[in-house]
Amino acid sequence: MRAQEKSFIAPRKVGSLKFTQTEKFRDLQRIGIGFDDRSLRNMAAIFAQDSALTSPLTVPSITTPVQFLQAWLTGFVEVVTAARRIDELVGIVTQGSWEDEEVVQGVLEQTGKAQPYGDYTNVPMSSWNVNFERRTIVRFEEGMKVGRLEEARAAAIRNSSADSKRNAAANALQIQRNAVGFYGYNDGDNLTYGFLNDPALPAYINLPNGAGGSSDWSTKTFLEITSDLRSSLAQLRAQSKDLIDPERVNITLGIATSCVDYLTVTSDFGVSVRDWMTKAYPKVRVVSAPELDAANGGDNVFYLYAETVDNSGTDDNRTFVQVVPTQFMTLGVMQMTKAYEEDYTNATAGVMCKRPYAVVRCSGC
Repeated sequence: MRAQEKSFIAPRKVGSLKFTQTEKFRDLQRIGIGFDDRSLRNMAAIFAQDSALTSPLTVPSITTPVQFLQAWLTGFVEVVTAARRIDELVGIVTQGSWEDEEVVQGVLEQTGKAQPYGDYTNVPMSSWNVNFERRTIVRFEEGMKVGRLEEARAAAIRNSSADSKRNAAANALQIQRNAVGFYGYNDGDNLTYGFLNDPALPAYINLPNGAGGSSDWSTKTFLEITSDLRSSLAQLRAQSKDLIDPERVNITLGIATSCVDYLTVTSDFGVSVRDWMTKAYPKVRVVSAPELDAANGGDNVFYLYAETVDNSGTDDNRTFVQVVPTQFMTLGVMQMTKAYEEDYTNATAGVMCKRPYAVVRCSGC
């Protein structure tokens, strides 16, 4: 059924419409604006007052407070901290107990030298020598305390003060463990070292300057960056006396965060450094870490190391090991009259380099 057309106003006449005072509201219906009789009577009653207030009795203000005009977005944006990469670089070994004092790694050397045979000469004797590398375990703690009023008021903004503080404590302990993993911890007499300063680590190799007069990768070309990496991998093979074949062994390239994106520098043929590595050295994985920025006297650094060296001992054959007896443990909870308190702890022995010949450190990238 076709609806009946109520009105038509020609396009050229729309702008010239005029309404009398008495017909104003009803004639608005011609252009689709309608008022019923009841609404018109109410409006007339409102505006037909014989007198008006000459001065207001209240302070002039806005009609609607801003609180009623706010749209609250979901959740909270959390303030983040730098990426923690020590676990990704060297892994994590859970061994020992929170109360232990040290972790110890035995180092065994087989000795002996074969001599020309003689019927009446003394028999040359082989032997072995053993040493023990010790690392001190350090413990940290972080706690929280929440009051009843605090928790109730936090709930008003849809947040849990207890959960936020508990997460903050866990985060603080992980940040501290990551820092010890890179830098160690010195309290005077302990032996706790990290990925950057373990005493067994080899010395840094300074990268050569490129055509731009600097060793920084930000100024180097594709050929210069690939040359740095190739030379470092060749050094790894040479110093291990061919125990490490970079084309067959899993190798980690730990690199400064400010340098890792220069692996996308391309050649004249559109091939990036990363593409070249994937084809030439498919066993190399790349892990960036902010702690490697300016790590050697202000110069950025990178590490190349074999993750394991097969048949190199009766241990786990790993090059680096991070021993963490306890990542997170609750020490205790105390309920008080108006609040409750919790305390947490962890324990770590830092990072030990067990096979220095499997590591190449370069400075100046």
